[in-house]
Amino acid sequence: MEKIKGGITAASGFKAGGISAGLKKESMLDLALIQSDVPATAAIVTTTNAVKAAPVTWDTNIVKKNHTLRAIIANSGNANACTGEQGLKNVEQEARSVAMELDCKIEEVAVASTGVIGVDLPINKITTVIPFLAQSISSDSKGSDCASRAILTTDLVPKVFSVSTTINGKKIHIGGIAKGSGMICPNMATMLSFITTDASISYDCLQTILTNTVQNTYNMMSVDGDMSTNDTVLVLANGVAGNSEIISPSSQEYQIFEEAFYHVNEVLAKSIVKDGEGATKFIQVSVYEADSEKNAKTLAKSVVKSNLVKTAFFGEDANWGRVLSSIGASGVPFKPENVSLSFKNNAGNVSLLKKGRPVKFEEEDANAILKEKNIEIEIFMGMGHAKAKSWGCDLSYEYVKINGEYRT
Repeated sequence: MEKIKGGITAASGFKAGGISAGLKKESMLDLALIQSDVPATAAIVTTTNAVKAAPVTWDTNIVKKNHTLRAIIANSGNANACTGEQGLKNVEQEARSVAMELDCKIEEVAVASTGVIGVDLPINKITTVIPFLAQSISSDSKGSDCASRAILTTDLVPKVFSVSTTINGKKIHIGGIAKGSGMICPNMATMLSFITTDASISYDCLQTILTNTVQNTYNMMSVDGDMSTNDTVLVLANGVAGNSEIISPSSQEYQIFEEAFYHVNEVLAKSIVKDGEGATKFIQVSVYEADSEKNAKTLAKSVVKSNLVKTAFFGEDANWGRVLSSIGASGVPFKPENVSLSFKNNAGNVSLLKKGRPVKFEEEDANAILKEKNIEIEIFMGMGHAKAKSWGCDLSYEYVKINGEYRT
């Protein structure tokens, strides 16, 4: 596997671009289009929120029914959520406008939105510029860059990553773009993630790989503990690379593809957390020696979701008691006398608790670790062999400011 440039257009047979439709201030890019030259096998995972935005309903229905897509149109600045029947009509109108420009079926166009909830989508602004957007998409990295910027809301930087690997003697490419900065957790985020690949893979295999990957990447991150109405991860696989179709989960080809696919999404997930609203710290929680993978994940997320833990790291306070308290509140049964934990990064490794007993440590050593941008919390449960990782950030004054002024 090799890291490459190109993002969403790194895979052969894909084009992308972005344009301003006037949904955001100062003529910022706010409408992205991703197109496959040929029908692409599609897979999807969306929010578990009971309140689902209109685009989420549309995308779920068309992907599960048809298993193929030709394009994704995505806007920022307006979530098209809690907009009733009109919201659904606007989604269909968007898809129809794109289908006309790309000469494909309306059911082959996925739609995504992110932004303010409860405001009608200014559909005329979008449909007016779709012809210009369709003409401007390209297969180079510029197209990917424009698309990645057009889906941002409170994000400070685009999230882009791509790799290549070899399957059946054919070089295949996997690339993606994502957005997300707030409302990150408990599952996925206020996030959109679009992945393209030129590998040939069956729908069943692609959907299984995506579902498993989401569970271990986007569902293992937290910025603020709030769940969005619009979370969507969409994957398009157009088969242009020419490898033999991946159809068996037990095959070596499946394993190679899954490893590369997971890596792309893990990098994107970490990028989202690092760009969390107002974040000054990136926190990785690594749980070891749990009695099951399910419990390991629960424990890891209970720490990364804790506001008391987040604020302690913002204040650069080695308050390990908050970490222990958060796993105690997780609902997972364990023996506190078996637990060990430490803080670590390139500035050092400080043991704070060993087999349930506090360890004397130098505050200066702990402070050196906590002053760094990236910090890892290691927790050993002393119960078994299962492990899990989660990612989060601190909770700062700036987070409150950003969200206090979100609509104004």
